[in-house]
Amino acid sequence: MRPEKRPRLANETEKHRWDRNFADLLQELRVAQTGVQILFAFLLTLPFSNGFPRVSVLQRDLYVVALLAAAGAAAMLISPVAFHSALFRQGRKPELVRYAHRMITGGLAFLLVAMVSSIFLIVDYLLSRPVAIVLGALAALWFLTFWAGIPLYRHGWIDEADELEEETLNGDDPTRSGPAA
Repeated sequence: MRPEKRPRLANETEKHRWDRNFADLLQELRVAQTGVQILFAFLLTLPFSNGFPRVSVLQRDLYVVALLAAAGAAAMLISPVAFHSALFRQGRKPELVRYAHRMITGGLAFLLVAMVSSIFLIVDYLLSRPVAIVLGALAALWFLTFWAGIPLYRHGWIDEADELEEETLNGDDPTRSGPAA
């Protein structure tokens, strides 16, 4: 595991840090799981709609890609729950946090494929192939910008606001000047 870039919060033990990291991951999972489950449910119902028999071969293939990618995303985003159940009370929180992080990353990659292929499929069905290509590419760029580009660009950086918050949490008051009272 790579070393932490930021110092530990004041009075935070190693166990508390792993518990905090796991709680943060669970919050992220709650958001992602809901989105992928809604998309997956929509995709499951699509073949039973009246217009589905009229889709082209490409549209049918895109549907299968979107469906399988949504299923893959759901499996990976839900897997930390099963992993937690298997490791419950074994004192293996660091392993669980590392595993959950990998599964969330993989799940988001599958979700990206599911969403972009769904957008392409629907726009191709409703409008035209050239519009679908443009909007699908823009959607992919949009997701990649916010899910990968910005986080990678900001990786390891600490904002001034974060530094202020950290100083305050560690007992320093950056707003005071001079000796402590």
